[in-house]
Amino acid sequence: MAGRLERLHPRLFRERHPDSALWQWLVNGVAASSAWSPEVRAGLLRRAGIEVHHGQIQSGCFFFSTQIEFGDWVWINHRAYFDTRDWIRIGERTGFGPAVMVITSTHEPGSHEQRRGPYTTAPVTIGKGCWIGSRATIMPGVTIADGVTVAAGAVVTRDCDADGLYAGVPARRIKDLD
Repeated sequence: MAGRLERLHPRLFRERHPDSALWQWLVNGVAASSAWSPEVRAGLLRRAGIEVHHGQIQSGCFFFSTQIEFGDWVWINHRAYFDTRDWIRIGERTGFGPAVMVITSTHEPGSHEQRRGPYTTAPVTIGKGCWIGSRATIMPGVTIADGVTVAAGAVVTRDCDADGLYAGVPARRIKDLD
C-alpha cells in the first residue's frame, strides 16, 4: 500500500494504480456522479483504464481497480459494487439491476483469537446474455454461464449452469429457462 503522499503522486495515476488517490477520485467520485450521461461516464472510466465498449454504466458504481472486462452492450444499473481485487469478466448483453455486488476477495476462517484469517481472492466470470437482479451478491470464484437469471437478493456461492433461474440464499437453480 502506498504512503499518504505517494498516493497523490501523478505516476500512480498514470499507471492506473488502485492505490492512487487521484484514480480513486476520478473513478469513484467524478465518474460515479449522476451529473454525467452514460457516454461521458464511459469516457471518464476509459481514461482511468476501465474499458466499457458500447455498454452503459449508471451512476454510483464503485471499482477498486481496472481488473474488469465488460462485453459489448452490457447494462450496469445504479450503485453496482465491483470488488476488483481479482478479475471480473462480464459477457456481452448482460444486465445488472440496482446495487448488485460482485465480490472477488474474502478471508479464510481464522483462529478463535482472530476469525479474520488469511486474505484470498478469486476471479468471477458472468456469461453472455445474463440478468443479475437487484441487490444480488456474487461471491469469489463463481462462474455464471450464458443465459442465466439471478433473482433479486440472491447470494451466488457456487457456479451456475446455462439457461437457469437461480434464487435464494445460497442461490440454487429453481427453474430451467428456454
